[in-house]
Amino acid sequence: MVVCGDDGLAHRLAAELRGVYREQVTLVVPPSGRRVPQPVVGRARAASAALLDMVNAAVNRSGNGDQGGAGREGAGRAGGGRELEATEPTEDVLADAGVERAGALALVYDDDETNIRAALTARRLNPRLRLVLRLYNRRLGQHIEDLLDQSAALATGNGGATGSGAAESSTTVLSDADTAAPALAATALVGTSKIVETDGLLLRAVERNPPLPGQVADPGLCTLALLSATSNDPAGADGSEDSGEGPQLLPDAAAVQAATGRGTVALEQVSYSGPSLPAGRASVPPFAELFSRRLRWSLAGLAACVVALAVALMVVTDDHPVHATYVTLLDLFSINEPAHNADIGRQILQLLSGFVGLLLLPVLLAAVLEALGTFRTATALRKPPRGIGGHVVLLGLGKIGTRVLTRLREMNIPVVCVEADPEARGLATARRLRVPVVLGDVTQEGVLEAAKIQRAHSLLALTSVDTTNLEAVLYGRSVRSGLRVVLRLYDDDFATAAYRTLRAAHPGALTRSRSVTHLAAPSFAGAMMGRQILGAIPVERRVLLFARVEVAGHPQLEGRTVGEAFRAGAWRVLALEVADGSASDGGEADEEGEAPRESRLVWDLPDTYVLRGEDRVVLAATRRGLAELLGRRTRERSPG
Repeated sequence: MVVCGDDGLAHRLAAELRGVYREQVTLVVPPSGRRVPQPVVGRARAASAALLDMVNAAVNRSGNGDQGGAGREGAGRAGGGRELEATEPTEDVLADAGVERAGALALVYDDDETNIRAALTARRLNPRLRLVLRLYNRRLGQHIEDLLDQSAALATGNGGATGSGAAESSTTVLSDADTAAPALAATALVGTSKIVETDGLLLRAVERNPPLPGQVADPGLCTLALLSATSNDPAGADGSEDSGEGPQLLPDAAAVQAATGRGTVALEQVSYSGPSLPAGRASVPPFAELFSRRLRWSLAGLAACVVALAVALMVVTDDHPVHATYVTLLDLFSINEPAHNADIGRQILQLLSGFVGLLLLPVLLAAVLEALGTFRTATALRKPPRGIGGHVVLLGLGKIGTRVLTRLREMNIPVVCVEADPEARGLATARRLRVPVVLGDVTQEGVLEAAKIQRAHSLLALTSVDTTNLEAVLYGRSVRSGLRVVLRLYDDDFATAAYRTLRAAHPGALTRSRSVTHLAAPSFAGAMMGRQILGAIPVERRVLLFARVEVAGHPQLEGRTVGEAFRAGAWRVLALEVADGSASDGGEADEEGEAPRESRLVWDLPDTYVLRGEDRVVLAATRRGLAELLGRRTRERSPG
């Protein structure tokens, strides 16, 4: 296995492959002096750095558990492969890394162009190589995936084959932003929900509080995890990956019944959602947004005056209503003949019409100017409305923040964004979605107040700097102690320290820490191993995977009932994928040998159902459980 990247995802992915799948990994990273540092926005971070040191020192005094975890992580990085330093993944670098002999290559650079260029080179060096690319542009990723698969089929002489050779040389395009966005958005909304959404499939899990004495917890469709005992303690740790006090994933019925005082994560809802809304053109603003309320009342008053004058003229002159209206408009615009020889009533009406016409001119001019201003500001950033409340304050409009913003707006959740960089990629999305944005450094006074943090429902701190996220959360909690906060934190030790401190200081408020690389790495690793990972949900600081698996070739599944195939703490079959009648009659498999798109999932499988070789199932699994389940098949397909 070869992993190439320039940020934390590369290291996390390499550790995943070495620690979970026991693979030999060659890691290609830039030289230490040329790696992209974490951006520092605004003022110096002396106060934040001092705060981090104090928090870490306080945690280290409480015990040595974190030190042991850090030692294990370091050992995992050191063993199981080698590390190369290269500025760019050129052809010589890829050849030195052993791409020609490797089974899979992951290109997880932060720049899409670098990943595409390296993928084209790697495909030329090894047509049978399984490629996993990290691309933010989803439309471009689909085209690149088709192009690389087609080139591999032509180079290997398989043409349109769908056998094992085509599967080995497959190309998978993933986005860490798309993987993490559903979990981050769901945590900000209800705090305890986890969502996996892919290809129209929506899985929703929810955290349930421990049942009271004499009560039985609602298991939902099934119980996915038992939360750690310390998760209900304000000073407890959010179970880390290697913590002995962490959550228990995929427990059996006996473990659920025996667990007292522990919360659960239950699969609550399974449904199909519609496709994501396309990024269409901005719609024309409605009439109420084109003109101000005062101007609308002015236009309505003038229209009423015109109607009244027309009715009066019809009564005075006994004229036809249409002709009376026509004469009134001529008088209004001062293009009618003077009524010298008419009676006094007609002359008075003509004078009044001329006066109303004088009033109409400035009102029409104001309407034109306001309409032009509205169309002009439709392409500019909006400011938070004065009366907004119950909204989500989103800090950071980078790759992750932009995806989360799109997900929140698809669910019609009010959002106010805060961004320090006026050239951030997410500003265009916020402008298109007409989301209010505050430009400024979140560590400066008045910025969070401008985002109406005092009336917000939750705070999502998703910048790329851990200390900035922590500083913003601490300030938000000082303004409103019960504010629901979600932090994007990369460093596990830092996340544990910050989580414990915030839980102890604000036991009544909900606090969650999430690592984007921690959420994304299992999907990338599964794709490198040839798995079809649907998504992942965080359970404290651990991850539960959802994957599609073919039953054929897996003795742990094939020929067994659903109840017999379940292994506590490892994997659990959730659904059976079956083809619809229309698909089974004339549908054909895709290039990777997968089932036709016209298929559906059967979720109410009885425990007595026997899994057959031609079945495909959706299962929930731990990372090590998935590696164990599919490891035998991987070894059988490996050369030698």
